Amino acid sequence: MDASAQPQTSDISELESQLNSGSEKTQLQVMPNLLAWEEAGYQILQNFLLSRQQQSVPPNCLDGRCYELLFKTQAPDVQAFLQQHFEQGVIPLNSEQGIDYLPLQRLLAQQEFQSADALTLKKLCELSGPTAVNRKWIYFTEVEQYPITDLHTINQLWLAHSEGKFGYSVQRQLWLSVGKNWEALWPKIHWRSGRNWTRYPHEFTWNLSAPKGHLPLSNQLRGVQVLNALLSHPAWTT
Repeated sequence: MDASAQPQTSDISELESQLNSGSEKTQLQVMPNLLAWEEAGYQILQNFLLSRQQQSVPPNCLDGRCYELLFKTQAPDVQAFLQQHFEQGVIPLNSEQGIDYLPLQRLLAQQEFQSADALTLKKLCELSGPTAVNRKWIYFTEVEQYPITDLHTINQLWLAHSEGKFGYSVQRQLWLSVGKNWEALWPKIHWRSGRNWTRYPHEFTWNLSAPKGHLPLSNQLRGVQVLNALLSHPAWTT
């Protein structure tokens, strides 16, 4: 870093303080600013991420965002740190059916939301069984049999890597907020405007500028029954 452009020492101390004791909104805002300090900033982010793991703090969007920023640096020391302490990311990739969620974690950590959305449907098909994998879509009756553990894993991955904006639990909260009225939900999550359904894929927003609950699509093109089964699943009340 050019010495003339380097921030003052007090600046990085203030950023570190805000990261460790600020509100969640402040913490999310501070994280990218620490990257300007390169190695010193990377170390603060690593310490923050590791301290949360050691304190057994339930991972959330703070851990996801911190991991994403470190992952994108490509700095060898940082990559070695992530490989040692967070080989599979910050969310435990638990599955009762032996489903591999690491590819989904990688896509979401890189903010590849369109690819992650397509892979999410594939993972739901895997949960449904070989027949669903072959047909490439799911029946609502299959959703009812999904393990709570697996839905939690998928949902937590989306939450952690979207700053809390995307995921089934977010969609459920919005659905409940409008009295389970689907016609009120669609425009709220930008799946429909007036009488026009949002067209896949070009009219969907594949970044964090999208409204809360916009993703994942949950096979929405096949009607309301699948989404109803997902949002009514006991995973969200357990």
